[in-house]
Amino acid sequence: MEQRKYGLFVRPDRDYDDALEATKAALKIEGFGVLTEIDVKATMKEKLGAEFRRYDIIGACNPPLAHRALSVELDIGLLLPCNVIVYEGERGGAVVAALDPRQMMEVTGNPALREVATEARSRLERALTAVEAVTVR
Repeated sequence: MEQRKYGLFVRPDRDYDDALEATKAALKIEGFGVLTEIDVKATMKEKLGAEFRRYDIIGACNPPLAHRALSVELDIGLLLPCNVIVYEGERGGAVVAALDPRQMMEVTGNPALREVATEARSRLERALTAVEAVTVR
């Protein structure tokens, strides 16, 4: 798993469709439901007439974690749900990434959110590791 400035990235040995479905399955195992799914390629084509690679944005929510975070800071909803992306890599295959909840919680300056963010990150790391290891079908 690669850590970048604000996200966690894996490049699983899967084709795009398999990576997308495995990502949703791995999120479910970690207690996340898919609230939204945006097909960026289709949206760009429909709204702009522009071609774009296959790219999905998944809005994932773990209700107990969201409840804990909202109970600490009501405005944290601006940073929810957890975004996970799946897109076609430049050299084929797929890239799967999740926004790092700890990085996002830091912008609040509220230390009471660290525990929730750390748990959310751990769950997302396990999901990405499972997708990368091809253990989710």
